[in-house]
Amino acid sequence: MAASLNRDVAARLDEVAGLLEAQGANAFRVAAYRRGADAVRRLQEPVSLVLEQRGVEGLEQVPHIGPSLARAIRSIVDTGRLPMLDRLRGESDAVAVLESVPGVGPVFAQRLHEDLGIDSLEDLEAAAHDGRLAQIAGIGEKRLAGIRDSLAGRLAGVRIGSDVAAEEQPPIDEVLSVDREYRSRAEAGQLKLIAPRRFNPEGKAWLPVLHTERGERRYTALYSNTARAHLFGRTRDWVVVYVDHGRGERQCTVITARRGVLKGKRVIAGREAECARYYVTRRTAAVVA
Repeated sequence: MAASLNRDVAARLDEVAGLLEAQGANAFRVAAYRRGADAVRRLQEPVSLVLEQRGVEGLEQVPHIGPSLARAIRSIVDTGRLPMLDRLRGESDAVAVLESVPGVGPVFAQRLHEDLGIDSLEDLEAAAHDGRLAQIAGIGEKRLAGIRDSLAGRLAGVRIGSDVAAEEQPPIDEVLSVDREYRSRAEAGQLKLIAPRRFNPEGKAWLPVLHTERGERRYTALYSNTARAHLFGRTRDWVVVYVDHGRGERQCTVITARRGVLKGKRVIAGREAECARYYVTRRTAAVVA
């Protein structure tokens, strides 16, 4: 049983490494996933037992398994899925992941994904603690508490309260620089194309994917392939940016503002006020210079 589970987890980590390599990711990141896969294969006990007895911290004590890999392994064990792998394959289905949480049905999961940009359990936990879920009509305190309790069990050891969530937000200028790099290289035809499973009946490889880094933060960027992006014709405007800061993955969506003082500028959805201050600071700096 231990060998079978560990082989399955290792195979998925190897596949992540192969896809990252094919899509032009940093060689050190590729090597980290391969070393992690080898470490899992060599374990004498199932990774599920390590998680049960010692949590994510126990996995992090295994050579070559750091925080990001430990959380990836936990996701595979707890949900049978690895959202990052689904995304790299072009098979990302955030709605199915969200539906697995008690209290989150198909309609609500779709709404969370489309309206709030939530596509992982970590994102859902952050929204449950920072007030976003509480603002949705029909979400009573009892239902919200049930969702929090369920996530507390499945994401044990990784609590994301509102203060921590704010601290872990990547800088505005950094996210916008990733957005610029992505759109520039996508337009120049310099990026690997993947075939998304959703809204792509012909199976055409049309979605560019970028892997890049800013300091210790690793980024992946793709055009939005959501129902809402297709509905409004924004699949070549909205850019979904994923950032791995070593303690888990976060995401945001960069769009072109269509009204107000930011009209025509690239902004991060949900962080408009910060973006407004960023552009004012840039404009002031340009005038002084």
